[in-house]
Amino acid sequence: MPRLIKAGRIVEDDWQQLDPDAATAGMQQILGLDQWLQLEDKTGRAVLLEPGQAPAPLFDYLGQIPLVAIDFPVFMDGRGFSYGRELRERGFAGELRACGHFIRDQMTYLARCGFDAFQMADESRLEDALAGLADFSEHYQAAIDQPLPLFRRRG
Repeated sequence: MPRLIKAGRIVEDDWQQLDPDAATAGMQQILGLDQWLQLEDKTGRAVLLEPGQAPAPLFDYLGQIPLVAIDFPVFMDGRGFSYGRELRERGFAGELRACGHFIRDQMTYLARCGFDAFQMADESRLEDALAGLADFSEHYQAAIDQPLPLFRRRG
């Protein structure tokens, strides 16, 4: 089973990505956006957003989706950061997972945008990446994970 960082720990992944050619989708499967949109009953179904697939089609279903995975095919593509922030700002409370080719240095910023799970392309780096989430003890700017800037928190 693949492993990922979730809620500050390395865990086994309970979700499987659905084959794009599969006729039906079972539970605990992550569907591509087009597959997910075609479902009549979207409740409890996870969805994967690729770069260029803005999260707007999900907005009416945010309370029904347990997991939104956002693919980072290359570490230089920053659209996923915006997608994550937008989902959290609109009230998405489920698991928000970054998948793919992001680097340890980006994980703190992904967490600041609302990501709470990280599935790296190279699982051998999970221990180091987990340690990287604790690189910063304080943040000056406001973000999804801390809506008040430091000067407002200090009183």
